Amino acid sequence: MKRYLPFIIIAVVFLGALGAGLALYRSARNPSPVASTPTPEQTPNMFESYSPHARGGNNAPITLEEYGDYQCPPCGGLAPVLKNVEAEYGQRVRFVFRQYPLPIHPHALIAAQAAEAAGLQGRFWEMHDRLYENQSKWSGEIDPRPLYINYARDIGLDVDRFINDMNAQQVKSRVASDRLRGNSVGVTGTPTLFINGRMLRPEAMSPEGIRTAIDMMMGKPGK
Repeated sequence: MKRYLPFIIIAVVFLGALGAGLALYRSARNPSPVASTPTPEQTPNMFESYSPHARGGNNAPITLEEYGDYQCPPCGGLAPVLKNVEAEYGQRVRFVFRQYPLPIHPHALIAAQAAEAAGLQGRFWEMHDRLYENQSKWSGEIDPRPLYINYARDIGLDVDRFINDMNAQQVKSRVASDRLRGNSVGVTGTPTLFINGRMLRPEAMSPEGIRTAIDMMMGKPGK
């Protein structure tokens, strides 16, 4: 038996390599726009103390979840694409936004806090849209808060409350909670999109790629 052991080991290694090669070949021929990653549903429910910011169909078969940074240029470029997707799919898609401010962007954290402060007055999405639409204006400011205050006034907020809430612990905790949740599901940069809990591959993050992924999910049983 010892005499044949080296041949057995070589055969096992060869078969394993052959199987891996076939799997890679099939993957290359049939690339999926979504990656197999830990999903929010597979992680502990420790980040759900806050209801997510969501718009679209409450019972939509598709949930599109973004982890974004308001000062991130690619996020700013993606924002109108996602609005077009929302308009196109209507109540068939539920869109969720999570805060993921990156340390490399000096105003990203305070921008996230501004959006959350507006959310305490029921105007999260209005501030969310203003921040992305005006990204090029406030990103270059030394202190962008006066512009955020103008946006708050424009969308009808109680400005004094908004100013106080931007630095409130509740707002800071919510932003931190989103970041921790993102880390737990493999988010490392922005924008990161999940479709029904599965991460969209970076190369598929285009209008066509997003539509392809949504349509693929809609075609699956139970989706």
